[in-house]
Amino acid sequence: MRAVLQRVSRARVKVDEKVAGEIGAGLMILLGVGREDTSAVAVALAEKCANLRIFEDEQGKMNRSLLDVKGSALVVSQFTLYGDARGQRRPSFIAAAPPELAKALYEEFCEALRKLGVAVATGIFQAMMSVELVNEGPVTILLDSAKTF
Repeated sequence: MRAVLQRVSRARVKVDEKVAGEIGAGLMILLGVGREDTSAVAVALAEKCANLRIFEDEQGKMNRSLLDVKGSALVVSQFTLYGDARGQRRPSFIAAAPPELAKALYEEFCEALRKLGVAVATGIFQAMMSVELVNEGPVTILLDSAKTF
């Protein structure tokens, strides 16, 4: 699994000009599911996202997690995080999970966040979505369960 985390003051996702999901302060999480991913990977990555210390404490240091600040998460599925553009001008998405697996693991990831106490909003799986956010910092973190970066 791959995730792009952005610390936000607000974020929302629209489908057909209607708001599908919206949060205040917290994390915008773009989530890509790979062919080899499992339920265990989804749970572990959710725990990493919820506990990653990227929010400022009273001294202005990044020492607080999403759980510490009681922030929300807007999770949007994004298979393009598995796009490989190293060889051609058109990316290959062969490493991305097929839709059935991707949807199941995306939902497990969201549920794992909820079980940790995070309020979760989502987009609509496989829909054309418009994402709006205000990145605070800016702070953007890339996570990969295979630890390739």
